[in-house]
Amino acid sequence: MMGKITFYEEKNFQGRSYECMSDCSDMSSYMSRCQSCRVESGCFMVYERNNYMGQQFFMRRGDYNDMHRMQSMGMMFDNIRSCRMIPFHRGQFRMKIYERENFGGQSNELMDDCDNIQERYRMSDCQSCHVMDGHWLMYEQPHYKGRMMYMRPGEYRSFRDMGMSGQRFMSMRRITDMC
Repeated sequence: MMGKITFYEEKNFQGRSYECMSDCSDMSSYMSRCQSCRVESGCFMVYERNNYMGQQFFMRRGDYNDMHRMQSMGMMFDNIRSCRMIPFHRGQFRMKIYERENFGGQSNELMDDCDNIQERYRMSDCQSCHVMDGHWLMYEQPHYKGRMMYMRPGEYRSFRDMGMSGQRFMSMRRITDMC
Protein backbone atom coordinates (compact mmCIF):
# COMPACT_ATOMS: atom_id res chain seq x y z
CA MET A 1 0.00 0.00 0.00
CA MET A 2 1.40 3.35 -1.05
CA GLY A 3 1.31 6.47 1.07
CA LYS A 4 0.23 9.87 -0.17
CA ILE A 5 0.69 13.26 1.46
CA THR A 6 -0.07 16.69 0.01
CA PHE A 7 1.64 19.82 1.33
CA TYR A 8 0.17 23.33 0.95
CA GLU A 9 1.90 26.71 1.19
CA GLU A 10 -0.99 28.30 3.09
CA LYS A 11 -3.23 27.32 5.99
CA ASN A 12 -6.46 25.43 5.33
CA PHE A 13 -5.09 23.66 2.24
CA GLN A 14 -4.72 26.83 0.18
CA GLY A 15 -2.03 28.09 -2.18
CA ARG A 16 0.48 26.07 -4.14
CA SER A 17 0.63 22.39 -3.32
CA TYR A 18 3.06 19.52 -3.63
CA GLU A 19 1.88 15.90 -3.70
CA CYS A 20 4.30 13.29 -2.45
CA MET A 21 4.12 9.49 -2.51
CA SER A 22 7.67 8.68 -1.37
CA ASP A 23 10.61 10.24 0.47
CA CYS A 24 11.48 13.86 -0.34
CA SER A 25 14.79 15.21 1.00
CA ASP A 26 14.24 18.84 -0.04
CA MET A 27 10.84 20.41 -0.63
CA SER A 28 12.20 23.93 -1.24
CA SER A 29 12.26 23.45 -5.02
CA TYR A 30 8.51 22.68 -4.95
CA MET A 31 7.32 25.29 -2.46
CA SER A 32 8.72 28.07 -0.28
CA ARG A 33 6.93 27.01 2.91
CA CYS A 34 4.37 24.55 4.23
CA GLN A 35 1.51 25.79 6.40
CA SER A 36 -0.89 22.82 6.09
CA CYS A 37 -0.96 19.26 4.79
CA ARG A 38 -3.23 16.29 4.22
CA VAL A 39 -2.19 12.66 4.66
CA GLU A 40 -4.50 10.71 2.38
CA SER A 41 -2.94 7.31 3.03
CA GLY A 42 -0.02 5.84 4.89
CA CYS A 43 2.19 7.38 7.56
CA PHE A 44 4.97 9.92 7.19
CA MET A 45 7.72 11.46 9.25
CA VAL A 46 8.15 15.17 8.52
CA TYR A 47 11.28 17.17 9.31
CA GLU A 48 12.02 20.84 9.97
CA ARG A 49 15.17 20.80 7.82
CA ASN A 50 16.28 19.35 4.48
CA ASN A 51 17.78 15.85 4.27
CA TYR A 52 15.66 14.47 7.12
CA MET A 53 17.43 16.55 9.76
CA GLY A 54 16.31 18.50 12.79
CA GLN A 55 13.03 18.18 14.65
CA GLN A 56 10.68 15.43 13.49
CA PHE A 57 6.98 14.74 13.73
CA PHE A 58 4.95 11.59 12.99
CA MET A 59 1.88 12.10 10.79
CA ARG A 60 -0.82 9.51 10.18
CA ARG A 61 -3.86 9.75 7.94
CA GLY A 62 -5.73 13.00 8.49
CA ASP A 63 -5.98 16.71 7.82
CA TYR A 64 -3.50 19.15 9.36
CA ASN A 65 -4.90 22.57 8.45
CA ASP A 66 -2.55 24.83 10.44
CA MET A 67 1.08 24.04 11.24
CA HIS A 68 1.11 26.64 14.04
CA ARG A 69 -1.72 24.81 15.83
CA MET A 70 0.20 21.51 15.49
CA GLN A 71 2.35 22.57 18.43
CA SER A 72 -0.47 21.54 20.77
CA MET A 73 -0.06 18.01 19.35
CA GLY A 74 3.68 17.97 20.07
CA MET A 75 5.09 19.36 16.84
CA MET A 76 8.00 21.61 17.82
CA PHE A 77 8.40 23.47 14.50
CA ASP A 78 6.17 25.35 12.07
CA ASN A 79 7.55 24.57 8.62
CA ILE A 80 8.26 21.27 6.89
CA ARG A 81 11.35 20.94 4.68
CA SER A 82 11.57 17.16 4.06
CA CYS A 83 9.49 14.02 4.60
CA ARG A 84 9.95 10.28 4.71
CA MET A 85 7.26 7.68 4.02
CA ILE A 86 7.09 4.94 6.66
CA PRO A 87 6.46 1.49 5.19
CA PHE A 88 4.10 -0.89 6.97
CA HIS A 89 6.00 -3.61 8.81
CA ARG A 90 4.65 -7.14 9.20
CA GLY A 91 6.32 -9.40 11.71
CA GLN A 92 8.18 -8.96 14.95
CA PHE A 93 9.78 -5.81 16.31
CA ARG A 94 13.26 -5.83 17.86
CA MET A 95 15.55 -3.05 18.96
CA LYS A 96 18.58 -3.00 21.26
CA ILE A 97 19.13 0.23 23.16
CA TYR A 98 22.42 1.35 24.71
CA GLU A 99 23.11 3.76 27.52
CA ARG A 100 26.05 5.45 25.76
CA GLU A 101 27.21 6.28 22.24
CA ASN A 102 28.92 3.61 20.11
CA PHE A 103 26.85 0.84 21.74
CA GLY A 104 28.48 1.40 25.13
CA GLY A 105 27.26 0.98 28.67
CA GLN A 106 24.18 -0.92 29.76
CA SER A 107 22.04 -2.42 27.00
CA ASN A 108 18.57 -3.91 26.75
CA GLU A 109 16.57 -5.50 23.97
CA LEU A 110 13.01 -4.38 23.30
CA MET A 111 10.32 -6.25 21.40
CA ASP A 112 7.40 -4.06 22.47
CA ASP A 113 6.71 -0.46 23.51
CA CYS A 114 8.52 0.96 26.54
CA ASP A 115 7.00 4.01 28.20
CA ASN A 116 9.91 4.65 30.58
CA ILE A 117 13.41 3.11 30.27
CA GLN A 118 14.41 4.42 33.68
CA GLU A 119 11.63 2.56 35.47
CA ARG A 120 11.69 -0.57 33.30
CA TYR A 121 15.43 -1.09 32.84
CA ARG A 122 17.05 1.25 35.39
CA MET A 123 18.73 3.05 32.48
CA SER A 124 19.32 6.77 32.93
CA ASP A 125 19.82 7.45 29.23
CA CYS A 126 19.76 6.02 25.70
CA GLN A 127 22.38 7.42 23.33
CA SER A 128 22.68 4.70 20.66
CA CYS A 129 20.65 1.77 19.36
CA HIS A 130 20.45 -1.04 16.84
CA VAL A 131 17.06 -1.59 15.20
CA MET A 132 16.88 -5.17 13.98
CA ASP A 133 13.20 -5.39 13.02
CA GLY A 134 10.38 -2.92 12.52
CA HIS A 135 10.03 0.84 12.61
CA TRP A 136 10.11 2.75 15.91
CA LEU A 137 9.54 6.20 17.37
CA MET A 138 11.82 7.30 20.20
CA TYR A 139 10.77 10.12 22.54
CA GLU A 140 12.88 12.41 24.72
CA GLN A 141 10.57 12.07 27.75
CA PRO A 142 8.84 9.13 29.42
CA HIS A 143 5.29 8.23 28.35
CA TYR A 144 5.88 9.14 24.68
CA LYS A 145 6.19 12.89 25.26
CA GLY A 146 8.48 15.57 23.88
CA ARG A 147 10.55 15.57 20.73
CA MET A 148 10.62 12.35 18.74
CA MET A 149 12.88 10.56 16.30
CA TYR A 150 12.01 7.95 13.68
CA MET A 151 14.20 4.82 13.66
CA ARG A 152 14.14 2.29 10.85
CA PRO A 153 16.26 -0.89 10.70
CA GLY A 154 19.94 -0.07 11.07
CA GLU A 155 22.70 0.82 13.50
CA TYR A 156 22.66 4.24 15.16
CA ARG A 157 26.01 4.80 16.91
CA SER A 158 25.37 8.40 17.93
CA PHE A 159 22.17 10.42 17.96
CA ARG A 160 24.33 13.57 18.11
CA ASP A 161 25.67 12.73 14.62
CA MET A 162 22.07 12.71 13.39
CA GLY A 163 21.52 16.32 14.41
CA MET A 164 20.05 15.44 17.81
CA SER A 165 22.72 17.12 19.93
CA GLY A 166 22.04 16.91 23.65
CA GLN A 167 18.85 14.95 23.16
CA ARG A 168 18.20 11.86 25.24
CA PHE A 169 15.50 9.30 24.69
CA MET A 170 13.43 7.92 27.54
CA SER A 171 10.57 6.04 25.82
CA MET A 172 10.14 4.01 22.62
CA ARG A 173 7.06 2.96 20.65
CA ARG A 174 6.63 0.60 17.71
CA ILE A 175 4.96 2.02 14.60
CA THR A 176 2.18 -0.51 14.16
CA ASP A 177 -0.21 1.72 12.18
CA MET A 178 -1.34 0.36 8.82
CA CYS A 179 0.99 2.70 6.93
